[in-house]
Amino acid sequence: MDRFSKKVVVVTGGTSGIGLATAKAFASEGASVFVTGRRQEALDAAVKAIGGDVTGVRADMSKLADIDRLYDAVQPRHAQIDVVFANAGGGSFAPLGAIDEAHFDETFATNVKGVLFTVQKALPLLRDGGSVVLTGSVTGSTGNPAFSVYSATKAAVRNFARNWILDLKDRRIRVNVVSPGVIDTAGLNDLFGGGAQAEGVKNGMLASIPAGRVGRPEDVADAVLFLASGAASFINGAELFVDGGMTQI
Repeated sequence: MDRFSKKVVVVTGGTSGIGLATAKAFASEGASVFVTGRRQEALDAAVKAIGGDVTGVRADMSKLADIDRLYDAVQPRHAQIDVVFANAGGGSFAPLGAIDEAHFDETFATNVKGVLFTVQKALPLLRDGGSVVLTGSVTGSTGNPAFSVYSATKAAVRNFARNWILDLKDRRIRVNVVSPGVIDTAGLNDLFGGGAQAEGVKNGMLASIPAGRVGRPEDVADAVLFLASGAASFINGAELFVDGGMTQI
């Protein structure tokens, strides 16, 4: 399929996991893709892996100057952007009583501030009728021990979509959220302690996933491309869970 032929797509946090899989999917369907990453080596490897018409921009999306640099890279080559996938984010465990200011500031800077200004600074280039997809998480709707700060950021992202569809309704720009569950990525493995420990945690969670398996980054990419496509033209402000059903039971 070439649903995104001649379309311009921005994917933040596109050097690994969900972001990388989604950038590959957009590129394979004809899009001109711009991806961001914080480390040049990883960014270079991602650009090579994605193939097609792809441009890598080194950027920390918690920094407004870096966000400006991203759109400065787009503007000389394209008059407009069709899709923004605000995906960059991350988190770590810290139980109440052990949360320090640095943990709070870092998590909110990337997951909330970064998402806000990634979308806001895209608006002059984002075409009327375009699409924005935000990366949420099942943790925004569930309770999780030692994960309250991250979960709060994802609840904020979910609420951004509800409000922004009102702010952008005159421009017919749709804003939706994709919320992954347990997805087999390097980031999740690191969060779970890596190696055999991470595999043990994921295997222990299988009983709570009705689909009977851990998700793949490509599962989320498929959902993002659907939400960004014309097939989802009447879907707006929604949250699409990609979690094998675990949040629904």
